[in-house]
Amino acid sequence: MPLAVNLAKYPSGPITPENFEVVEVPTPAVPEGWFLIRNRVFSLDAGFRQWMSEGAGDNYLSGMALNEPVQSIVLGEVVETRHPDYPVGTLVNARTAWEEVSLLDGSDLCAPLQCADDLPLQDYMSTLGPTGITAWLGLFRIGLPKAGDVVVVSAAGGAVGTIVGQLAKAAGCRTIGLVSSSAKAQWLTDEVGYDVAISREAQPDLAAALADAAPTGIDLFFDNVGGGVLNTAMQHLREGARLVLCGAISQYESEVQPITHSWELVTKRARMEGFMFSDYVDEFPEVMATLESALRDGTLKTFDQQYNGIEQTPQAFCDMMHGASRGKCLVLLG
Repeated sequence: MPLAVNLAKYPSGPITPENFEVVEVPTPAVPEGWFLIRNRVFSLDAGFRQWMSEGAGDNYLSGMALNEPVQSIVLGEVVETRHPDYPVGTLVNARTAWEEVSLLDGSDLCAPLQCADDLPLQDYMSTLGPTGITAWLGLFRIGLPKAGDVVVVSAAGGAVGTIVGQLAKAAGCRTIGLVSSSAKAQWLTDEVGYDVAISREAQPDLAAALADAAPTGIDLFFDNVGGGVLNTAMQHLREGARLVLCGAISQYESEVQPITHSWELVTKRARMEGFMFSDYVDEFPEVMATLESALRDGTLKTFDQQYNGIEQTPQAFCDMMHGASRGKCLVLLG
């Protein structure tokens, strides 16, 4: 029987592998208008932690239920079909769950994929998938970078952050990444290509570190953290700054930290905007083509951390949430 990873108990505070349970599930029958995929890659995304808490749910997604497979973005291959648009062998990107097989009807961000033979399949769950699309849309549709801009990215060593930094650098910006550890900061400048990296470990006074790294102020702040990091960055804006709200990992597992410097948005004539990548579905093919071109010409690199087998998914998710992984966190199912 195929396996799935259920949410076994609601997390309270930092999530642990004990919040999940790997279980056997029956292979579902395929009704008319549906198809069955065997999942090949799981995309692990910190934002899904928001919907794992008891009582979670909002206008975007409902909260996850106990003893049901954990929601996720996946890449799978159609193995049985009664849907004319999804023949057997079709590769599919979909929002479904941590499960080895998924029954789909083509809705809920489900789309067939045309994958290049010379690129790793897992790239379509990272740089060429929702992560890369999120980074590109947030930077270019919301952030509107210009050559010479000072761009600061929080959680810069994560999935979205590693891509945003590269895209901003290629656009002629000066890039500053915020990360947790000194080792990750070194990796960020040596491997990912950020101009400057600020680590919480080596430079706990973020305000002073930003004043030193960006003495003329921040033109574009791409935020994946929220809370105190966002609040501090708001004190260092230049006139006309743009703040892109992509995530808020600081509040997924702890009390929400207040924002007290919103007046800076007024005096600096700044704009702060949140977004969801799913708001731009019509642009996905064009964005993917742009990202693929950047991969091929070497101006963009994929940074990921891979785990093998569905049984590793709980540990992989916890590693990602607590800063132990670098770049995009993926689970490969073979």
